Amino acid sequence: MDSEQLRALLRAVAAGETGIDAAVTQLRALETEDLGYARLDHHRAMRVGTPEVVYAPGKTPEQVAEIMARLAARGLAMATRAEPEVYAAVCAALPDARYDATARVIWVGEMPTPRGAPLVIASGGTADMPVAEEAALTGALFGLDVHRLYDVGVAGVHRLLAHVETLQRAGVVIAVAGMEGALPSVIGGLVACPVVAVPTSRGYGANFGGLSALLAMLNSCAPGVAVVNIDNGFGAAVVARRILRQENP
Repeated sequence: MDSEQLRALLRAVAAGETGIDAAVTQLRALETEDLGYARLDHHRAMRVGTPEVVYAPGKTPEQVAEIMARLAARGLAMATRAEPEVYAAVCAALPDARYDATARVIWVGEMPTPRGAPLVIASGGTADMPVAEEAALTGALFGLDVHRLYDVGVAGVHRLLAHVETLQRAGVVIAVAGMEGALPSVIGGLVACPVVAVPTSRGYGANFGGLSALLAMLNSCAPGVAVVNIDNGFGAAVVARRILRQENP
């Protein structure tokens, strides 16, 4: 249950459409649910604006499926970094589950109507798409108006400059890049909105699995650039959601 659902419940009680006992039953369901191997936080959406999301690696497909089923009974259910065999287990329990193989995201629930200022996802190269799509799909599932600009890296900077108007209309830009990680700095010099930089593990040997891109982004000369961890498209989208939520509470 999120804040809007809570308001709707309280309005229904005030209007006499829902009884007090029925409302109490719904609110009790928001308590932490102990599955033995996991404690589900059903209050999270109400507290922080986004629901608990399942990180699939390290869990068995059956565990992910059960957690998703419990979360889906109360609203949006989402799992990240999920492989096809995990989706098969979830789909067996939840036939309405959907899967994006590029983003490796499973979700159950309707895609919300986007609102607020645009979130632009810009990626340096096609190899960065899995991380960029994780960010884009997460943003869309959290109700953001997502616009994609893919393969606009600095090796051919004219490709990025062709979309300056789109970038300047954004409320937040998520810049996803590997190699030397220069893309967020270039974008940071073009826009007034916050830029969330995501280093990826794509690159040759001296990229050190994304470490060189991470350090380059942390040392950006463009003000207004914040950096998340290597390959963390999900985390970047959550940061963007919280920034944009201040403008559209």
